[in-house]
Amino acid sequence: MNVGIIGATGYGGNELYRLLTKHPKVDKCILYTSSEAGKAYRESYPHLTGISDELLVSIDSASIDKDVDVLFMASPPGAAAEILPQINLEQVKVIDLSGDLRLKDSALYEKWYKRKAADQKIVDAAVYGLSELNKPSIMNASILSNPGCFPTASILGLAPAVSNDLINESSIIIDAKTGVSGAGRKAGIGVHYSEVNENLKIYKVNGHQHIPEIEQALHLMNENISAITFQTHLVPMTRGIMATIYADAKGEMSSEELLACYQAFYRDSYFVRVRPLGEFPSTKEVYGSNFCDIGLSYDERTGRVTIVSVIDNLMKGAAGQAVQNFNMMNGFEETMGLELTPLYP
Repeated sequence: MNVGIIGATGYGGNELYRLLTKHPKVDKCILYTSSEAGKAYRESYPHLTGISDELLVSIDSASIDKDVDVLFMASPPGAAAEILPQINLEQVKVIDLSGDLRLKDSALYEKWYKRKAADQKIVDAAVYGLSELNKPSIMNASILSNPGCFPTASILGLAPAVSNDLINESSIIIDAKTGVSGAGRKAGIGVHYSEVNENLKIYKVNGHQHIPEIEQALHLMNENISAITFQTHLVPMTRGIMATIYADAKGEMSSEELLACYQAFYRDSYFVRVRPLGEFPSTKEVYGSNFCDIGLSYDERTGRVTIVSVIDNLMKGAAGQAVQNFNMMNGFEETMGLELTPLYP
C-alpha cells in the first residue's frame, strides 16, 4: 500500500513518517510539499541521515490520485479545505489531521478558526476518528477527521462519566497543559526558549478552537451537555498533554464505583490504560507512545470527581491515532505499527 503525507516537514508529519515507514503494510511513503519540491527530507530533519533518502514532491492532485492509496494531511488548518476538492476522493482515502473537517457546523468552524470552512459535502462525509469511541464508522470510512490533541485527552477522560450520566453536565471544567511541540515547528515569540523556559502561562482563555470540538463530541454522548469550561496552559517541555478534569457527581458514589465504570468502558481498548486508585499518570509515562493513561478520584467531602488524562500530543494526539485509524479503515490489526513502549525517563 502506498501512502502520502502532506505536511511532512512539521512535527506531526515527521512522526507520521517515523511510524509509516516501519508499518508492515506500507510499501511506499511519498512526502508532498507546496514549496520545497526536490529538497531532501533529511535537510529538514538531519536525524534521518543514513536512514532516509526521500525527496519532497510537489503537490499535484493527478499524481496523488495515481500514486497514493491513503493520503495523510498533517498540514495547518485551511490546507485540507483547499486541497481536498482537487483529489479523487472515490479513489484515495484521506486522513486529515488539520482540523478542517472536525466541526460539522461550518458557521461554527468559521467562528472559532477565523477562516473559510471546507466544502460541506466533504465535511459531511468525514468520520470523526476518535478511535476508541467510533470504531464501526471508522472501519467504513474513506474520509476521516483525526481529532485534535486536547480533545483526544479530554474526551477520552470524560467519555465513561458522561455516557453513564455520572456527572453534572454544567459543571465540567478542563484544565489542560501542553508541551511546546503542540504549537508546531514554525518559529514564534510564544515558543521562544527565553519565553517558555522556567515559565508557565495560560493562553487562548475561553477562546481555544478545540472547545467546540470537545462540546460536539460530548453532546453526542449526552444531549444535556452544551457548554464546558476549557483552559489551556503552555509548560516548558517538548511533548505531552495533561488534562485535569473536574465535575460535580450526580448523587453518591465511591472511587471504587467510578473506577469500575472506567474499567468496563475501556475493557477492549488497548491504548487506554486506566490506573489503579491512588495512582495518577504523568506525561512522561506515555512519552513516544499511543497510550492514553487515566487516573481517577471521587472526593466525598466536596462531591466532585477528578479525572487526570495524559497523552503524547504528537502520538495519541496526532500521528499515532492517525495510524490507529489507518489500520481500522483498512481492516488491519488496530495496534499494527504502534506496539511502542513509552520512552522513559
